[in-house]
Amino acid sequence: MCGIAGYINTKEQINELLFSEMVSTLAHRGPDDFGNYFSNNKHIALGHRRLSFLDLTAAGKQPLSNQNKTIWITFNGEVYNYLELKKELETTYTFSTETDTEVLIAAYQTWGIDFVNKLKGMFAFGLYDEALNKLFLVRDRFGIKPLYYTQQNNTFIFASELKAIMASGVIPKKVDFSSFADYFVYRYIPSPKTIWQNVLKLPPAFYLELNTLTLEFTTKEYWNLLANNNHQNKEQLANEINQILNQSVAEHTRADVPIGSFLSGGYDSSALVYYMKNIGQQPQTFSIGFSKWEKSEDQYAKIVAKHLSVENESIIADEESLRLVDLMANVYDEPIADISIVPTFMVSELAAKKVKAVLSGEGADELFAGYTWQHEFIKNNKSKNWFSALFSPKQDTVSFYAKAMAMGWFDATELKQLLHPSIHQYIPADVHWFYRKHFNKNLSPLKSIQYLDMKCFMGELVLTKVDRASMANSLEVRVPFLDHTLFEKVFTVNENDYYNSNQTKYLLYQNIKKNLPSEILARKKQGFVGPDSYYMNIDFYKKELANSALVKHNIINQKYIDDLLKETYNWKLWKILVMEKWFKRWID
Repeated sequence: MCGIAGYINTKEQINELLFSEMVSTLAHRGPDDFGNYFSNNKHIALGHRRLSFLDLTAAGKQPLSNQNKTIWITFNGEVYNYLELKKELETTYTFSTETDTEVLIAAYQTWGIDFVNKLKGMFAFGLYDEALNKLFLVRDRFGIKPLYYTQQNNTFIFASELKAIMASGVIPKKVDFSSFADYFVYRYIPSPKTIWQNVLKLPPAFYLELNTLTLEFTTKEYWNLLANNNHQNKEQLANEINQILNQSVAEHTRADVPIGSFLSGGYDSSALVYYMKNIGQQPQTFSIGFSKWEKSEDQYAKIVAKHLSVENESIIADEESLRLVDLMANVYDEPIADISIVPTFMVSELAAKKVKAVLSGEGADELFAGYTWQHEFIKNNKSKNWFSALFSPKQDTVSFYAKAMAMGWFDATELKQLLHPSIHQYIPADVHWFYRKHFNKNLSPLKSIQYLDMKCFMGELVLTKVDRASMANSLEVRVPFLDHTLFEKVFTVNENDYYNSNQTKYLLYQNIKKNLPSEILARKKQGFVGPDSYYMNIDFYKKELANSALVKHNIINQKYIDDLLKETYNWKLWKILVMEKWFKRWID
């Protein structure tokens, strides 16, 4: 995994020292090597920090070019079907490295930008075609890898993280207060917005095409998850899923270095370790638990590790660990209030001491309908009899989903109480605009929730958390469940063929039920969380929010904080704390 950056200035030559400093802010994403490319007129620069997995020699150094140096690429990610693509391209392109990066250049040279539709993997890259005076920015289908950009007058800048863009010095530190309000509703800043004015995220499954002479650009969505309602024999479907998963894990463990795995003792991570063993891997596994908690995941991870005969290391979080929240503003660049940002950072730090990459189970709940709110939604939609169907209004999907996602409810009324009156003008008329944007009324009830989870919860919150927490520790996280062919397969099937109200993640369960311990199979669904007491120490919040910078700058109201501190349990405090830490780091 790597860090990438690019800078175009149509009027002046780029300061090479400044650009190198921008790229250096991404050193944690790629500590193994670095490189910069400057065009002959010094108006275009591409930068790269390398975390090497394939072709560990200097031949794999980036930015990388084709033979006649007219096409350049800076690439972050992994293309898991690169060997298959390479074989297809060898008749028209002479390869000089063993990297997947060079396969992208050959694919573009052969098929044009539409080659992105052939890729399986996680990626964000900038590709410069000198002959056409075009720059392409591309982000993977699910948003596993990040990509930010900005256009300011005669400049265009992109990077893996906001800190590299801000290091350019050309971006005023002006908060986008509409994004500020969005954060309290969603727990994150939804794409394409960021916390900064005039700086954007490239959404998942999009590419951007830029004219490097005029800086005019367009964006295009290159992949949509299509759905159907075909019936399929359940046993046959489970076998097909098993084959795809087996292949996906095999592809995700292609590397010239060992690959480990996170292990929580739940279905998803346990299944991945089983599949790794099934293809002859012997992974090291890494877990996190919480002190003084009977549901601590490390105990279940040890059961799975023993059953599958793999090595397991764990770390235990306690009350003192929560103080790592002070680091999170620098790790994440913009506020993100997932409650597992600290534990994810801790287990990544643990794993990075032993391996350069791990597998992780993100995407399985979206794919196999494992979330509790998905089950609740389906249960509510299934009327008990014709009478209730006639007289009970059908629940509004977006309203239901907004409540399920809230973790501290903020609507327009609540935002007005929180925010200083001068900020009220930035509160959107529809605070749930992002959910509404991704609600597809043409999908079946379950698939509509799964799609919202894929686009809104996983794509914006979960994958951002995992990428930043892991890359802050120079650790790559690979996610085999996020194989787009898996999602395409499940979404073509009638939901009754893969959903079972009595068995969570039915399709996955069918493939692991004979291979994991009974106490693991019988576990109830548990998210990657700790005990409530870990997050709800009111004295901790009183101390951390005393002399609030947000209050001092007339952004939020002191009375609102004071009222929350009189309660014993309210997730709104966590959202405020995360924003407070971000504001102090980047503004105050």
